[in-house]
Amino acid sequence: MAIATIQILNTIASLALISVGLAIIFGMMKVMNFAHGELLMLGAYSVQTAYSNGVNIWIAMFVIAPLFVGIVGILIELLVIRHLYGRMMDTLLATWGISLFITGLITMIFGNVTQGISTPLGFYEIGGIRDSAYKFLIIGVTIVVFGGIYLVLKKTRLGLIARATMNNPGQVAVLGVNPRIVYTVTFAAGAAISGLAGAVLAPVTGVVPTMGAAYIGKAFITVICGGDAIFAGTAIASILFGSINQVTTIVSTAEFGEVALLIGALLMLRLLPKGISSLVSNRAV
Repeated sequence: MAIATIQILNTIASLALISVGLAIIFGMMKVMNFAHGELLMLGAYSVQTAYSNGVNIWIAMFVIAPLFVGIVGILIELLVIRHLYGRMMDTLLATWGISLFITGLITMIFGNVTQGISTPLGFYEIGGIRDSAYKFLIIGVTIVVFGGIYLVLKKTRLGLIARATMNNPGQVAVLGVNPRIVYTVTFAAGAAISGLAGAVLAPVTGVVPTMGAAYIGKAFITVICGGDAIFAGTAIASILFGSINQVTTIVSTAEFGEVALLIGALLMLRLLPKGISSLVSNRAV
């Protein structure tokens, strides 16, 4: 029972971690970022490349990967997204093109082969059953990331400016804040968190140029079903869908777990078209 509980918590944490960067870029900024999976993939390749060249795995994971992907996010926002705000379908097409470009570029550089990173932290054992202790790190990182984002958005001047800019950029500009800078920083933050997520999950998923395709569907399902309360909704949706996925996997197979997650999302959108957070709050965080 304890092992099953840890597996469920790990699945919930993994789903929340791959979704929170999208919650910032899509949920807050209303940018339909179809390159989200590729930002996760770049984070995975960042940690794999740095680690294979002798960099400490924790520095590669928690410093190099989010920093590199954050810089990529700045370039994407400055060169492409900045010209498309308010045109959601255009951002979809543009970021889809960016995703194809990034996937092709990484395939040219590294080849279309799966590369691995040794999972750190070893194993734990309960009742004679061994499992990877790395799952506790994933759970812990997810809690820290969500807690940090909440504190920044709700308790700091930077978070207040970011939320105000997303709601009314014209009024913020009158008060002396440059909305363009806020948009760039916010997009970069979402990209950096996505890079961190890809780096943290790399040791358990493997690293391959097409890995983003496995992430993006789940991330969009989670953020959309979460509703208007972006982070609270994403957290609740992750708990719900992660539990459905892992419980079904435990009693049947991983394939049925994925099907159950999709069916759960379809039912949720049918019953609560405004998302899960419509039951608890209309607030934007």
